[in-house]
This record gives sequence, C-alpha cells and structure tokens, in this order.
Amino acid sequence: MRTRVLKFGLYADEQGLAWVTKLVEEAVGSRSARIVDETIVRTFPGSELSTADVYDHLAEQWAVEHPAQSSGAREPIELRVHLLCSLRTWRAIRKTVIKTLCPEGMATHICRVPWTAA
Repeated sequence: MRTRVLKFGLYADEQGLAWVTKLVEEAVGSRSARIVDETIVRTFPGSELSTADVYDHLAEQWAVEHPAQSSGAREPIELRVHLLCSLRTWRAIRKTVIKTLCPEGMATHICRVPWTAA
C-alpha cells in the first residue's frame, strides 16, 4: 500500500465541504484504506493560479442551477484527501464518492455541491 490522493474541485461553503468530507470518510471506512491527511487548497503551490481561476465554471454552474439563490459563502476550493491504500481501493473509493456526490438518473437533477474530479 502507498499514499494516494483524491482531488475534488468544489464550489462549497462550510456545510457543503463538511458534507463532501463525510461522503469521502464513509467511502473510505467501508474499505481497507486509511485517511492520512486532508487539505483544502485555495491557491496552487508553486503557481499563480488560484482555485477560483481553475474552478470558476463551478460558480457558473451554481448560478445556472440556482438562479434565485445567493451563493452565500460558497467559494471554489480543492479538497485533497491523502489515503493509504492500494490503487484498486483508491479507484473504488473515487468511483463511490463521485456517484454519491451527484447521483445520475433519468430525471433532471441539481447537484447539492457543484464539483469536478481533479
């Protein structure tokens, strides 16, 4: 086993971030993996780019999906979760989190937290 990183671009406030973090923890808890670190990134190390520059499309998605709502304290961030696990387990966890973030279906739906897998 080695350390692997899950990265998700999010347009979230504190509640949305807590919800996503819980989804990751639940996905990890059901497998032979361990979270060794969690980081919230707002500026990319060694770069002049901010998460607002990279994930600005998530703010636009929120505006389209919630036209009458204020974005409040939401901001574009990147959640990085460092896991100790095999590659197979990392892939299974990533797939589970993605499916849980915004379940696909036949009906039109709106994601609770706009996201992208980085």
